[in-house]
Amino acid sequence: MKILVCISHVPDTTSKINFINSDSEFDTNGVQFVINPNDEFGLTRAIWFQEQQGATVTVVNVGGPETEPTLRKALAIGANEAIRVNANPTDGFFVAKQLAEVVKNGDFDLVIAGKESLDYNGGMVPGMLAGLLGYNFLNSCVSLTIEGNSATASREIDGGKELVSTALPLIIGGQKGLVEEKDLRIPNMRGIMTARTKVLTILEPVAASSETKSIVFEKPAPKSAVKLINADNLDELISLLHNEAKVI
Repeated sequence: MKILVCISHVPDTTSKINFINSDSEFDTNGVQFVINPNDEFGLTRAIWFQEQQGATVTVVNVGGPETEPTLRKALAIGANEAIRVNANPTDGFFVAKQLAEVVKNGDFDLVIAGKESLDYNGGMVPGMLAGLLGYNFLNSCVSLTIEGNSATASREIDGGKELVSTALPLIIGGQKGLVEEKDLRIPNMRGIMTARTKVLTILEPVAASSETKSIVFEKPAPKSAVKLINADNLDELISLLHNEAKVI
């Protein structure tokens, strides 16, 4: 079984976020980047298939040279090889077009992507990729097993979970639950050294247009100062809850 894991290069949640050029562009200065958490769950599940069922695991990213440390980390975790499509990921449709070309040329049986990335939270790429390829698609997956050419997956739905069976080739949008957080892999020294010798292929992008454009970014308004009310002044507390907080 050949598995392709889509890896997004996203800011660490502890990084301070700022915007430049009239708030139209994300400022990357001083920002630490990591593997997108939803993608990391998918990568860990793919490594399980590698260890238990002899699958080969390839990771792919659409981005510039700055994303290669993230791909190398995925190789250190256990992926067999990596692909970087040398293009700026301008929007979800553009990324899906690039990934579709990689999937077609690589003849992959299973494509694992995160259901959304931590930066823009668009949640578009896995579904678009399935549409472009005509592959079966399951989103919000929290479990996945493969037996031969058949897959069984559980996905979150409103009010519960849905158990689905389908055939390969398959694209899933994974999330927390696909593996447990305690099962996430941390690269060890041997993995880091081995990753240096693994193949990282750089591909030029195929022609594709961007269908959306970010006009402006806006950070959440800062929280207002806390107001302390004397325990004996219930009238003022009720007034504030009613007129300012508007919760009663």
